[in-house]
Amino acid sequence: MHELALMQGVMETVKESAAANSISKVSKVRLVVGKLSMALPDSMQFAFEVISTDEELFRSAVLEIEEKEVVCSCQQCQQLFTQQEQYIFVCSGCGSNQVDIIQGRELYLDYYEGE
Repeated sequence: MHELALMQGVMETVKESAAANSISKVSKVRLVVGKLSMALPDSMQFAFEVISTDEELFRSAVLEIEEKEVVCSCQQCQQLFTQQEQYIFVCSGCGSNQVDIIQGRELYLDYYEGE
């Protein structure tokens, strides 16, 4: 369950930023998680809930997660397509396996809100 370690890192980043900006209460944390990042949103949510109960800064905060689909671009026909099955990267237009992944690997803190 690497999501716990990931969430600890996210929350530490928010804590440092909040301290630097005189924020005493975080109300919302927003993450962007790509399907190829191997971070499970449900596990990230669970980790956030576990950690936030011990941190005054996050007690009333909510976690919002935007999941990004896997989007590929074919090198042969230049078609953009959404990849439904993980690890099978074949163009839905021409059948080529020469594709570039252009979305779906994301894993980052988009923003947080607080006062």
